[in-house]
Amino acid sequence: MSVSSITIPCLQPPWRFPSQKAPARRRSKVGSVSLPKIYAVDQSSSPSVQTQQRTTKLPLRKIPGDHGPPVLGALKDRQDYFYHQGRDEYLKSRMQRYESTVFRTNMPPGPFISSDSRVVVLLDGKSFPVLFDNSKVEKKDLFTGTYMPSTELTGGYRVLSYIDPSEPSHQKLKQLLFFLLKHRRDKILPEFHSVFSELFDTLEKDLAATGRAKYNDPGEQAAFNFLTRSLYGVNPANTKLGQDAPKLIGKWVLFQLGPVLNIGLPKFAEELLLRTVRLPPALVKADYQRLYDFFYQSSAAVFEEAEKLGISKEEACHNLLFATCSIHSEE
Repeated sequence: MSVSSITIPCLQPPWRFPSQKAPARRRSKVGSVSLPKIYAVDQSSSPSVQTQQRTTKLPLRKIPGDHGPPVLGALKDRQDYFYHQGRDEYLKSRMQRYESTVFRTNMPPGPFISSDSRVVVLLDGKSFPVLFDNSKVEKKDLFTGTYMPSTELTGGYRVLSYIDPSEPSHQKLKQLLFFLLKHRRDKILPEFHSVFSELFDTLEKDLAATGRAKYNDPGEQAAFNFLTRSLYGVNPANTKLGQDAPKLIGKWVLFQLGPVLNIGLPKFAEELLLRTVRLPPALVKADYQRLYDFFYQSSAAVFEEAEKLGISKEEACHNLLFATCSIHSEE
């Protein structure tokens, strides 16, 4: 069983409880949301947990819920999650059924893309701190959900978001990204003001000329311009990438997140195209290469720091691309 982080209304990165560090428990998935009802769960006998249980004086109980029969249980829950109930009602109904904000269930995408969809869901604030205890929680390969996209989508590298803190490369890559933020910290606010002033000036002109203004596409471009101008000192309009980044990023993100998305296609089509087999990474290889070339040509200062940390330029570039484009896709 694995460990998932679920937050309403957003799906958050998942984690695993390593079996070697918690031999008495199966692997499970956890997450958190602030809801009023919370039960103490017998997940650990550590002094901190015992202290919390004594302080809160909450009843100790076994984690309720179940995962149903193998394969069929996960497939049924997937139908409820995407089509019959929706994400919020799926979680709310089980919370009410088990009278607990901590319970066992399945999370998508399930068979046959994910090898293990069994999770323990946390829907309260008080149980959230367990996710920060690296002695109990493993975070390897589970950033996107209960499955990991192909590394062909990231140049063959497992990028930082999929690397557990116990792995040697985690600290180096995290240090590199913090270097980027520190190195460019004085540019962030000025570029934010500059980029979005330009955006709204353009929108005002469109409104004055035609009485209408489109925001979505210009807004996405402005968001990418802000990130690249503030973090890398480069305006994509002056490069071969031009204004194509939002479109390229959107396709690339779809290939990673497709199995956990509901994109409005008929149920049969979505199940067949998104949740039965992985979308072929080769279909976005050329698009990803254009993004990679842009970041490679724009990251000279960061590559110098990467060399000091023992990180190759290629691995650094794939991580910079992933981090920047992931932020853009969330905006």
